[in-house]
Amino acid sequence: MRLPSPPPGAPHDENDDVGGPAQPLLAIRGLAKHFPLKKDMFGRGGGVVRAVDGVSFDVLKGETLGVVGESGCGKSTTARLLMQLTPPDRGEIVFDGRTVGGRELSLKGFRRQAQMVFQDSYASLNPRLTIEDSVAFAPQVHGMPRAEAVERARDLLARVGLEPRRFAERYPHELSGGQRQRVNIARALALHPRLIVLDEAVSALDKSVEAQVLNLLLDLKEEFGLTYVFISHDLHVVRHMSDRVMVMYLGQVVEIGDSESLFESPRHPYTRALLSSVPSMDPDRRTEAPPLAGDPPNPIDPPPGCRFHTRCPHAQAVCSQRVPVLQPGAHAVACLMHEPGSGHSAAPAAAPVPSEKEAA
Repeated sequence: MRLPSPPPGAPHDENDDVGGPAQPLLAIRGLAKHFPLKKDMFGRGGGVVRAVDGVSFDVLKGETLGVVGESGCGKSTTARLLMQLTPPDRGEIVFDGRTVGGRELSLKGFRRQAQMVFQDSYASLNPRLTIEDSVAFAPQVHGMPRAEAVERARDLLARVGLEPRRFAERYPHELSGGQRQRVNIARALALHPRLIVLDEAVSALDKSVEAQVLNLLLDLKEEFGLTYVFISHDLHVVRHMSDRVMVMYLGQVVEIGDSESLFESPRHPYTRALLSSVPSMDPDRRTEAPPLAGDPPNPIDPPPGCRFHTRCPHAQAVCSQRVPVLQPGAHAVACLMHEPGSGHSAAPAAAPVPSEKEAA
């Protein structure tokens, strides 16, 4: 899906679209963030919280990648790392073939092409700026004349369903939560980005307003040729919005695949437990036993081997000794039961190693 040409005066770089259609728009490799803890006056404590611990994934052009997992699994930290709002400890972010923050693509150039919509619609807006000025602010920072930036802001407000004559001169406190989130979406579109990260963007809205905002996001994606990273705890919404879904557990990716495939045939035990927790209206599919027992382990001192083995009904001795590798493929999973030759009784046999004669 190709972005429409920006209007004259838009802050657009001729090198923005450098990759071919087969190249991922965003490639994340080994991204990690550990937050250090202070020791108390007696020297106790310390250590680090492993919020994100070696995450790797791709976001394809024109798709919506849903990100799900329990609270504290690292979803929002991953989003902030993607946008470089929090500096990563290690890892690489490649945007359309160019490394972010390097000589190929500056941080300012990346943020012009990637924007974020936050969960708290009120805290995201400056209470001293009118709605019109909030949307026009970013284009002005990137060199657009004020008159042109205001014209673009009014056009975007109209596109997100806020009549400029009624709303342009209002302040954030004069709007409802749904209206403020529409303003945040318009602000995210002001620089004609290619990627938008939505971090729980509809979770604070009531269901009727949530449906309107979700439909708006789908329409804007089609109109502007956008790519979304959609983070949410609502699995019904994720299934409705996403082309692919990534499941996180304790700072790591445990499964990623096509949305329908993942929801219909989850491969990781944690994904199965997560999906079984979704309430069903079917009386024949009542949940009579909790899908998971216990709380997630402490991210300060995660368990060795597979981090899910302390809660997994299929865990064996090897699960505490060996770290599973995210298996490549359209439906990737990090589980020793799916890793050939891992030592788990349910794992497929390893491929035979060719002899020297066969190799020759």
